Amino acid sequence: MKRKMEFVPDFILPSSELRQALWFIYQDQKLIVKFDNDGFSIPCSPDLQQAKLEPIRRQYLGTLDDRPCYAAELPLEVGVPEGWAAKGLRELFGLLEDEFIWVAGRANQLVDWNQSHQFCGRCGNPTEDKLDERAKICHQCGLINYPRLSPAIIVAVRKGNQLLLASNKRFRSGYYSVLAGFVEPGETLEDCVSREVYEEVNIKVKNIRYFGSQPWPFPNSLMVAFTAEYASGEIKVNRDEIVDADWFTADTLPSIPPKITIARWLIDWFRDNS
Repeated sequence: MKRKMEFVPDFILPSSELRQALWFIYQDQKLIVKFDNDGFSIPCSPDLQQAKLEPIRRQYLGTLDDRPCYAAELPLEVGVPEGWAAKGLRELFGLLEDEFIWVAGRANQLVDWNQSHQFCGRCGNPTEDKLDERAKICHQCGLINYPRLSPAIIVAVRKGNQLLLASNKRFRSGYYSVLAGFVEPGETLEDCVSREVYEEVNIKVKNIRYFGSQPWPFPNSLMVAFTAEYASGEIKVNRDEIVDADWFTADTLPSIPPKITIARWLIDWFRDNS
């Protein structure tokens, strides 16, 4: 069994830049990767030097198996070198090792935050990186901004030996998944579960239980997963978001999300416990 790589987060730059540092570089929300006959890989410092790439606004992420990791941007006017590619992170599910995917996701979140917080939202003056924590500070008015997280719930609703799945308009490949939605101000996570399920498919739930969580860096969500039981109602889909929804047994599941997602973990939990 292959050993899992260890990521240690940090924000303080190392005293010297090692040649084998890994670079998670984004251009227009796409990750810049190398590719060859062996597949895709994350570039390291010598790769950047050879390709004469000079990323901007770098941020230190920490270490992956003791290798320093950086997030950075490639300016839009710079072309992607031959033998390299710009890929959406979802496209790389299953093509990069999971540990690389999640470090790349962290990088995506921080690149997005860095881009959108170059100036203070209160007084409009330029911001700077704080030295003692991961944050942006405005020295004019003192406002501090931390990397943004947008909490969202995702829930597996059971009805006896059936699971509620829906196909969302955003799902390009038309697969089915468990229901999800963003938490609103003043709302508990459990309240959000009840509201989202009712708003999307007209079903009321009970016995809401915490399952787990997963960062979802598109660009800054935190998915908080729950299980719940059917309480009442007949499926009536909200056509603004949902294409179709239905109850499925473990042996009649439609096309479902990839294994790396917490949506799939919930579905696999249902299948394993049916």
